[in-house]
Amino acid sequence: MKDLPIGVFDSGMGGLSVLREMKKLMPKENYIYYGDSKNIPYGKKTIEELRSICIKIVDYFMEKRVKAVVIACNTATSAAVSELRSRYSIPIIGIEPALKPAVEKYEGGKIAVLATEVTLRERKFNELMNKYKDRAEIIKIPAPKLVTIVENGIVSGQEAEEAVMELFEGISVDEISSIVLGCTHYVFLKDIIKKVLGENIELIDGGFGTATNVKNILFNMNALNDSDKEGNIEIINTSDDKSKIDLSYKLLNI
Repeated sequence: MKDLPIGVFDSGMGGLSVLREMKKLMPKENYIYYGDSKNIPYGKKTIEELRSICIKIVDYFMEKRVKAVVIACNTATSAAVSELRSRYSIPIIGIEPALKPAVEKYEGGKIAVLATEVTLRERKFNELMNKYKDRAEIIKIPAPKLVTIVENGIVSGQEAEEAVMELFEGISVDEISSIVLGCTHYVFLKDIIKKVLGENIELIDGGFGTATNVKNILFNMNALNDSDKEGNIEIINTSDDKSKIDLSYKLLNI
């Protein structure tokens, strides 16, 4: 079981930011990354549609005999993690906006949460927000355009800068203590966000925390790969645009 791969999936290429953290922490593991760019954006789909999509993806992973599945997508986690855990016997590890560490570090401050529409309106996130609403002022900012930009391989330049500027029109950035990147795609735009909003703004994402959680779960299962060789990464993308694979490897190595 130890040498079986870990399945990681996302609506497209955003989850590569999580896989990157997992690879750093667990370099001996083998990975299969499933980028579902054909069905992007997940944030525009119904909960029922998302659950159906996620079940098909995990069924694919089960055929590949993975030892765990990581939902490297906040939107898919919100919509489907409970359903997936009830259907499959292997660990299903989700991700959620890193609001807890942001509040703990900036208690009493103003925290902006960038995420997709589905993540921001789903019960899972709103329960999380209600838990911390008395400890910080939390601003929800839907940012679907940033997903599209990253999917097109745009992680620098004027178009990306303008998209970030649009999100913060009418918001006093000086009053914001931190920004939670509540979508894995946004991690690839960290440099642009800092360029537009200022180097002092702190950006918080859940990638490292998710990678740590995966490692702990596999350790407790005695399922960590103990090979003396570096593991393999296989990338699959559902888009008809074959350049998505090359772009995925490029983003993985940024």
